[in-house]
Amino acid sequence: MPERLLTIPDAADRSDLAVFVGRAVRLDEAAVVRLRRRDDGRVSAWCATGFDALATRVVAGDVRPQDTTAAGDVLLRALGQGGSEIDPGFAMDSAWRGALPPESGFVHVDDVPARILLELAQRGAALAKEHGSTQGPPTSLLDQEVLRVEGGEIALAVSMRTVFALAGMGFVPLADGRPATADTGTDAVAESEIVRVRATPSWLRLDARHGSVYARRAGAIPLFTA
Repeated sequence: MPERLLTIPDAADRSDLAVFVGRAVRLDEAAVVRLRRRDDGRVSAWCATGFDALATRVVAGDVRPQDTTAAGDVLLRALGQGGSEIDPGFAMDSAWRGALPPESGFVHVDDVPARILLELAQRGAALAKEHGSTQGPPTSLLDQEVLRVEGGEIALAVSMRTVFALAGMGFVPLADGRPATADTGTDAVAESEIVRVRATPSWLRLDARHGSVYARRAGAIPLFTA
């Protein structure tokens, strides 16, 4: 029995994971993907986005060892070979830096229309193109607070970094189900499509239809009141 094995029985789930890994590799050709068995019997795939935010997609399946990291390009090729048993390749655990967010304990803050987040990402991309350099968008733009979300006694600041990560991973769907891109008109996204905002004292989480983005809250301070 192989020591390292990713098992995904459903072809649709394998396709979803391949799309996720493909986007991670497009953002960073040297990307690594962390695979982790969840308590609910599913597997979460994680990647860094390059915007100080983590992206994740959850599929039905199993992984052995229960927490391991694989090279994105190797995993993508293996997923393209078909079959429910996927060899994730050599362990890349040393390439993963930082802890993962918890599976539970997040408080629902509010729901934001997906159109708003896509529009923010597109405005930010236009500004980055105008003022950026060969090193990418200016840090001042990435760190800018572009959205304030409040629910009950909780208030959260959402930075451009997190919005870029959500859009860059294609997590916002069009009305026909295809992922939105930087060139997509916001009217192609259904008015009813929302992104759910959740938080713990240490993490901000944006849940879209095709995946979630997590970012450390500034200073990892407790939830504060508005």
